[in-house]
Amino acid sequence: MAFLVALGLALFVLPSPWSWVAVGVGAAFELAEAWFWWWLSHRRSPAVGVETLVGAAGVVTMPCDPDGQVRVRGELWQGRCELGADAGDPVEVVGVEGLTLIVVRS
Repeated sequence: MAFLVALGLALFVLPSPWSWVAVGVGAAFELAEAWFWWWLSHRRSPAVGVETLVGAAGVVTMPCDPDGQVRVRGELWQGRCELGADAGDPVEVVGVEGLTLIVVRS
């Protein structure tokens, strides 16, 4: 928007040397604003996907010996616990293999 205002001023209002200055300032302002909004939207990593579950706590719903099922953040996932875990045991997610969560007893 600032660039369009500067362009309008340059074409209809300002004399020759100042019209170039207005266009340059308007373009610089537009570039700075675009960079600011890009930076603002990219300052955090995405909080979606199965990888965000690493470190989360869960509960075993079907015994893991070594494969079973766990409930993490209200969702049922396939789980693998190498040491084994019984139904109702609290677990912590330590890794992900595809859509299978690698868990250990808490």
